[in-house]
Parts: sequence; structure tokens; C-alpha cells
Amino acid sequence: MKVAGVDEAGRGALAGPVVAAAVILPSPQFSHPLLRDSKTLSPKQREKIFSILLKESIAIGIGMQGPQVIDTCNILQATLLAMEEAIETLHIMPEQIRVDGPHLPRTTGRVEACIHGDKMYPEIAAASIIAKVVRDRLMNVLHILHPVYGWAENKGYGTPAHWEALDKWGISTLHRLSFVSRRLKKGPY
Repeated sequence: MKVAGVDEAGRGALAGPVVAAAVILPSPQFSHPLLRDSKTLSPKQREKIFSILLKESIAIGIGMQGPQVIDTCNILQATLLAMEEAIETLHIMPEQIRVDGPHLPRTTGRVEACIHGDKMYPEIAAASIIAKVVRDRLMNVLHILHPVYGWAENKGYGTPAHWEALDKWGISTLHRLSFVSRRLKKGPY
């Protein structure tokens, strides 16, 4: 049975997109010592298992929604849209889909909400790793365009240094207005 795991990265960030991944592993028994919730892995460990997952997975789909969509429809709806896109970009349709968390994207087929699923199902853990690495790599590239915010280090999250940069420089087009507008002292960058 082909089962896809779906998870996201970047939901709580101040800047950049929310990224979702859908992953079908070679078998339900697929395992690796580093195949677990991406939040429990170091960046080096995530990169290592990411490479293995790229080689071993039957299918990987990616979806993302940027700050404008997040600000227009809210982060939950943007996350579900990114998940739908990730599922739709799989080149093989799974027989079952397991989604991390209590909310389900609109899709066809058997879909199951799995709270803490990234700790219970290897396919969801794989999706959490793929989404996190893809988003982190994207934020490293976006850091080149907007280095004052320190995205190579904070990946768009609200660290003290990121908030200080926002206070000094204002917002960029990659910031989520709905996340930062209440604290801003300056206008757009």
C-alpha cells in the first residue's frame, strides 16, 4: 500500500513562505536512525537524511504559499493550500494520506489527521524533514537578497535580532504583515 506523509515547515515564521511536503516511502517498514521529527535533528543530520530520502522515496511533492497568501487567507488556510499543492505534485497517487496535525487539506482519497504524526509515522517524519530542508535552503537564498534580517541564521523566525532588524529597517516584501504589523516602528524596506 502506498502511503503519503504530509507535513509543513515555516508556519510560525515572520518571513518567507510556508512549505509543505508529501512523501511516499519505498515501504511502510522503511526506517533509518535519522528518520524522525525534523525538530529533533541538527541541520547537519537533516541534510544527511534529506539526501537519503531524495534517493529512496518513491515520490516527493512540494507545495508552498508566500506571505501575500498567508496575509490574505491566514496561516492555517495557506498551510492547507501548500499541503494540497504538495499532494497534487506527487507523480504517484497514494492509496492513503497521513497529515501531521488536526487539520486536513482538501484532497481525494483516504486522508487521516495525525496529531504528533511526525513522531509516529515514518512517512510524516520524512515529509517534515523534506519541508524543513527545502524551506531552510530557500531562506538561505532569500538572505542574499535581504541580508539585514539575518535569515541565514534565523530562517525568518522571530529572534531578537530579527525583531531588531525589523525595527531598524522596516519590513520587506517577504515579511508576513499579519505577523509583524503590530510591532513595527518603521514602514516598508
